[in-house]
Amino acid sequence: MKALDTMYIGIASDHAGYEMKERLKEYFAHTFFALKDFGTHSEESVDYPDYIHPLAQAVAKNEIDFGIAICGSGNGVSIVANKHKNVRAALCWTDEIAILARKHNDANIISLPARFISQALAEDMVERFLTTDFEGGRHCNRVNKINE
Repeated sequence: MKALDTMYIGIASDHAGYEMKERLKEYFAHTFFALKDFGTHSEESVDYPDYIHPLAQAVAKNEIDFGIAICGSGNGVSIVANKHKNVRAALCWTDEIAILARKHNDANIISLPARFISQALAEDMVERFLTTDFEGGRHCNRVNKINE
């Protein structure tokens, strides 16, 4: 588990993930996570790359510790985020997958499928993702090969 130091987290969504994003911001408002909202800022239809590219760039440049990306299926935001060097976005739909994304893949962005998971599950997964450390060891070699 990570120490309870302030972690800087970025969060972004498209219109399909807007409500979940806003509720996650409320849920984590009084924690040791400092959230930066990269948008969108309404349920009006938008193109998710416009919000996910800036989030992924901030993660890649170590301006924020982790990212949360949300769209209807979670696939689009994950695809965009993974275009950036040193970004490892993981599409998660169970607690175990969120934990393993950190432990085994050193994922630094969690992608959520807003149309397929509950708000409670999203909150659980994000909390587990953000508080699980990378296991290292045998997984380091694999993760190091990603950017080759």
